[in-house]
Amino acid sequence: MKYKHIFFDLDHTLWDFEASSEFTFKKMYDHFGLFSKGVANVEEFYKKYLVHNLNMWALYREGKMEKEILRNLRFEKALIDFQIEEPGLAEALADYYLYHTPRNVFLFPGALETLAFLSKKAQLHIITNGFEEVQYTKLETSGMKDFFTEIITSEEAGVKKPDAGIFHYALQKAGAEAHESLMVGDDPVVDIAGAIAVGMEAVFFNPFHAENPNPKSIEITTLSELIDLLG
Repeated sequence: MKYKHIFFDLDHTLWDFEASSEFTFKKMYDHFGLFSKGVANVEEFYKKYLVHNLNMWALYREGKMEKEILRNLRFEKALIDFQIEEPGLAEALADYYLYHTPRNVFLFPGALETLAFLSKKAQLHIITNGFEEVQYTKLETSGMKDFFTEIITSEEAGVKKPDAGIFHYALQKAGAEAHESLMVGDDPVVDIAGAIAVGMEAVFFNPFHAENPNPKSIEITTLSELIDLLG
């Protein structure tokens, strides 16, 4: 095979982040009795949370918000949207979410089978912007960890995708050259454009058929396509 090293994003690429997150929110809604606090249904609460979470993650990637602020503030803002200002509740929600989400395992179809096949053909690695302790738990609980030689987090690298620094750091840690390496991810800017900018080739995982702004990337809609593509 052409590639000696294959780097994967984790969330939204191997780990079905939305499915795991939604499942956890349903459990959390009941556990904390949010209906009795004025939240009519979990769907509305989740929608409010997603707006704040998306905005804060954008700031976090740009280095404009600290992890310790983000983890609680997104829940605090969602609660305020429902006129709930209960001391300690946002932090309790954040603790519950960060503990349970990586243990509620939802993978995209074919993830384990594809990794098992590719691990016999090349060295596999992870590059992720997610919280380090959470990402390691996801890899452990899902059974994916043993497929990967190196796990590179943005906290370890000191910079976040799409910054070239994290890709250079990952290549160096893996002992890889850019021309022999492939990046597989779901985000056309963070994963794909970031990898291409440092000379790597890239596969855009696009299960929901979003627009692909990177003509230099290869597009797939299922993970099992990697077996045919790279086998």
